[in-house]
Amino acid sequence: MLPAMVLAAGLGTRLRPLTFELPKPMVPLLDRPAMAHTLDLLHRHGIDRIVANLHYFPDTIRDYFGDELTYEYEEELLGTAGGVRNVRAFFGDEAFLVISGDALTDLDVSALVARHKQSGGVATLCVKQVTDTSEYGVVLHDADGRITGFQEKPDPDEALSDLANCGIYLFSPEIFDYFPDEPFVDWAHDVFPRLLENDVPFHIHRMEEYWNDVGSLDELRNGTFDALSGQLHLEALPGAGPDAIMVGEGSSLDAAELVEGPVWVGTNVTIGAGVRLQGPLVLGDNVVVGEGAAIKRSIVLPGTQIAPKTILIEAITGQTGIVEALRPRASSRVGV
Repeated sequence: MLPAMVLAAGLGTRLRPLTFELPKPMVPLLDRPAMAHTLDLLHRHGIDRIVANLHYFPDTIRDYFGDELTYEYEEELLGTAGGVRNVRAFFGDEAFLVISGDALTDLDVSALVARHKQSGGVATLCVKQVTDTSEYGVVLHDADGRITGFQEKPDPDEALSDLANCGIYLFSPEIFDYFPDEPFVDWAHDVFPRLLENDVPFHIHRMEEYWNDVGSLDELRNGTFDALSGQLHLEALPGAGPDAIMVGEGSSLDAAELVEGPVWVGTNVTIGAGVRLQGPLVLGDNVVVGEGAAIKRSIVLPGTQIAPKTILIEAITGQTGIVEALRPRASSRVGV
């Protein structure tokens, strides 16, 4: 199967304060970092030759994944495309996949490969229909799916397309012929405009599967809850569903007064008497919930202690307190 690159060098500023001490791809999502779910997807489709670029807290990623990946450290960030060119030798003469380390998706990678071969272009971009184009870069195309242009976060009244660029790409090695000479290179600003200027064919692959880029705390919450309800298929969560109650080893809900799914409880979680838990809800590994506490539609990060009689609704909370109280779920989600 083709080689792949997982982009893992970003700073994750919109996920702060979680990313003050963690690289963005290592933000926890259920029982593992977000990037581990991405690797699960690649392995499921037979992709085992994978390289990742590193920059921010690189040892955190190396220590977790070990020999599962090849690594390339960027002393200075090289951009979304520059980092890919930096590992060009890893791909050899083969087509290759590029995906973000924090992309939550159950994409049919094999269908993407087939689309790339069928279209015969130098690049194939995954796109997803969205309702609010102001949050995304959107892709314009002709009747055959050949890309004709882009709009960056257009107002819905001015948008010429409702197909968001998902940042998941399949490239033929000829793509490097259209890079500028400078070290920092961006796909959207540097490479894709050159393809258009030179009339080089590249195409869309329209995704029907789930996709979420976990670019903010709100999206982390949404993606986690979508995984719990089964809208997003994750290898690590085979028992997901709207009413699922999933309890890890060393944990018990016997003392709780009320449990309404979907609820995911990690390992070695302690639940006090009279606790009320209403999903969608995540309690990470080694969480302690004090007596009489009530938690609803929230994510409690690993190692957190919830004081007795605490009421927590629509929040992400960690060992240092509330990370963010979250807005109600937006209506413009891109999951199916």
